[in-house]
Amino acid sequence: MTDRLKLSLGWFSAIVGAAIALQAIYVAIAGGWDITLSRSWILCGAVVVALLNNLLVDKRLKSGDLPSGGLKLGLWVIDLALIAVFIIATVKFIDIMRLIEETIFEYDNIDIGIAFAGVLVLLETTRRLFGLPIVIIAALGILYCLYGEYLPGFLNHSGFSLNRAMQTIWYSFQGVYGLPMGVVLQVVLIFVVFGVILEGTGASDALIRASVALTGRTRGGPAHSAVVASAVFGSMSGSVTANVVGTGSFTIPMIKRRGFSAAMAGGIEAAASTGGQIVPPVMGAAAFLMADLTGSPYTTICIAALIPALFYYGSLFAAISIQAGASGIEPIPKSERPPLNKQDLIACLLFIIPILTIVAVLVMGRSPAMGGFWAIIVAVILGAFNKKNRENPLIIWTVLKKAGRACAWIIVAVGCIGVILGVLNLTGLGLAFASLVAEFSEHSLFAALLTTALAALVLGMGMPTLPAYLIIILVLGPVMQKLGAELIATHMFVFYFGVLSAITPPVAIGAFAAAPIANAHPFTTAVAAVRLAIVGFIIPFIFVFEPSLLLVGTFELESFIRVTVCLALAIWLINTAMIGYERGHLGTFDRLLRGLVGAGLLVQIPMLQIGLVILGVLIIGQRRFQVRRKDATKT
Repeated sequence: MTDRLKLSLGWFSAIVGAAIALQAIYVAIAGGWDITLSRSWILCGAVVVALLNNLLVDKRLKSGDLPSGGLKLGLWVIDLALIAVFIIATVKFIDIMRLIEETIFEYDNIDIGIAFAGVLVLLETTRRLFGLPIVIIAALGILYCLYGEYLPGFLNHSGFSLNRAMQTIWYSFQGVYGLPMGVVLQVVLIFVVFGVILEGTGASDALIRASVALTGRTRGGPAHSAVVASAVFGSMSGSVTANVVGTGSFTIPMIKRRGFSAAMAGGIEAAASTGGQIVPPVMGAAAFLMADLTGSPYTTICIAALIPALFYYGSLFAAISIQAGASGIEPIPKSERPPLNKQDLIACLLFIIPILTIVAVLVMGRSPAMGGFWAIIVAVILGAFNKKNRENPLIIWTVLKKAGRACAWIIVAVGCIGVILGVLNLTGLGLAFASLVAEFSEHSLFAALLTTALAALVLGMGMPTLPAYLIIILVLGPVMQKLGAELIATHMFVFYFGVLSAITPPVAIGAFAAAPIANAHPFTTAVAAVRLAIVGFIIPFIFVFEPSLLLVGTFELESFIRVTVCLALAIWLINTAMIGYERGHLGTFDRLLRGLVGAGLLVQIPMLQIGLVILGVLIIGQRRFQVRRKDATKT
């Protein structure tokens, strides 16, 4: 009985997921439909898909605890009851929104009870997908609405009843169904579908083969190929977990075979996959969201993201090369390198042409959603040339199901973020917190940046990047701008730390996805990823203080040259200091000196930087001279 029910509900979940993916394509063409119906029913569908793919029975089975017949039935009843409650809450929301348009409406206890139940189901769904951290924050927000009048200082407010709280959080467009939900449905989902289609049609396989062939001559070999593949694929997918699993299942075993430790192999993939979201032109759909929020052209966002992304991946390349040298790893022998034949080069067009299509459509002045639509059309047409796809027509259905699930995960996360935004809108806590940050910073931009970075890392724990970016930029973005940060630099700063939360302990969802593939401990994998990506945590501070690095807004050629030279030199010195290797193992004094000089180069004081550049060049030159003399003595 339960097996038949599970099969039926599995098909129902797949159909709903495919419908969510198809409506994302429809919205890209038609520009959306009724705001009340679209936001409510799509969120409802996402919750249904998420719950049916994360059943309590399945979780018990995965943990090895086989439930008895009665308990199994009870778990099924709970899940089906949660789905029924959310559907009822959705219908009630639609009915009341219609009534509000026509007359003055007074909420009764049943209306509020249904809304509260809907919010609880949304939080439970979020917990199953992303864990407790973000759910705890949302739950504390609701409690704050009810009991904030008893709190001291900036936390104090006049007090709100459950009735008033649910009016804002559920029965309005300021909470669950607010602006973030609208932006995601109109702009983001089409690119989530696009990324899944690219992966499903075989573009990711071609990308990995091309990356391995291109990086075979380097010391890092497969590690460098993981960086290249993850940078491109991550920019399209927008999902760190999907990127880690999609490319890591192939690259991580290769990295380990070359001699890297299990934790390091997992850390390399996690750091590379995480950074994919900062790579233009797609940036996991963030480029389009950022353009919408800042009112800047899409091309401006891509230009601004380019140099920092190059430095991030340049730092990964450098760290991997240094680590390979320290571990005695040599380049892959030519006989073992996979040749890049004509068929592989043609296969590479599976991901190159769709990305160029997005850029072309946007340059023509069309909307980002339209760019995503045409990229999907091109990807599907090109995928038809793949023999495997032609032999398996059901690939379209499989891709739609997977795309629907990916969309549902994002929608649920944004719905939970909507609960928090509803609390902030109702209580004014966002403004109060922003004022506190400004006061704490005492007009210090650096202190405000540090606070914002920590907030982004905490809120990003286990969450997709876009929702975390949305809430932080809406709350703390104005404070940073008031203290002198430029608009695009502010948004890019928050986005970077939202991205990097995926590898930051204790949650580190990217590292947790890579660890099982590498057979390593998740925490040691996360530590390795953070060490490799350490420059990524530094770059955002630099481009806020020196916006010339972004190439847009305030740009001075002299500042740009100085910053890029100092940052490149700092990357090399800091990585060699941390790993303790440059053409041979370094002593404690050498590592300490390199670390201090590298850190000093990041301080944006021009005269100090000029002096440290000279010192840094002397340190590297002296080391090379020392190694050459040692080699000459041996011969």
